Amino acid sequence: MSTQRRTEIRDSRKAMVLGTLAGWAMRVWSWLVRLEVETRWDPAARTGPVIFALWHNRFFTVPPAFRKAYGSRRKCVVLTSASLDGAVVARAMAVFGFGAVRGSSSRRGVAALVGLTRAVRSGLDVCITPDGPRGPRYVFQPGMVKLAEASGTPIIPVHVTFSSAWRFKTWDRFVVPKPFSRVRVVFDHPLTVATTSDAQAFENERARVEAALVAGVDDL
Repeated sequence: MSTQRRTEIRDSRKAMVLGTLAGWAMRVWSWLVRLEVETRWDPAARTGPVIFALWHNRFFTVPPAFRKAYGSRRKCVVLTSASLDGAVVARAMAVFGFGAVRGSSSRRGVAALVGLTRAVRSGLDVCITPDGPRGPRYVFQPGMVKLAEASGTPIIPVHVTFSSAWRFKTWDRFVVPKPFSRVRVVFDHPLTVATTSDAQAFENERARVEAALVAGVDDL
């Protein structure tokens, strides 16, 4: 794959249409389930931005839960891949009023990190799936920990559990709740990443954040 191919942001009219339809499907689906939202941190006490972190297979019901919890008071951008799949996700998130930063660990990683840094410095919240876009499942990749450490932005673990759901045979076992089931979304206490001086100390922080997010998983 050429350097240009690895660094370009891919988009198409088809991705725009599919993404918009997917966003509305997520929105309508949220009306068909019993969506329970709990916020364990005080947004009023935190005037600056935060980093919302959730596992890749959980994001189907989080955008409507975010809007139910915070309305339009908090402005947020999501990290999506630079691929056409990422374009679909970005357009779906636009249905909920979220912006997008395009890139991933495999494509445009540095540019994505720069974009996210600019977002938090502008006062925007950031939403990430730290094991996406390709896994391994339930492994918190280091890039977002670096962002939290460098910017001093706390990480909010987001936990999602389902009373009944379909789990697809994808790398992440993507989850879609069944109609009329109960979906519980918890925006947990913020985690502040300590400034580290060596690789082992950084790994300890990464593992600590990962463990906090894994603690909310019910299908290990």
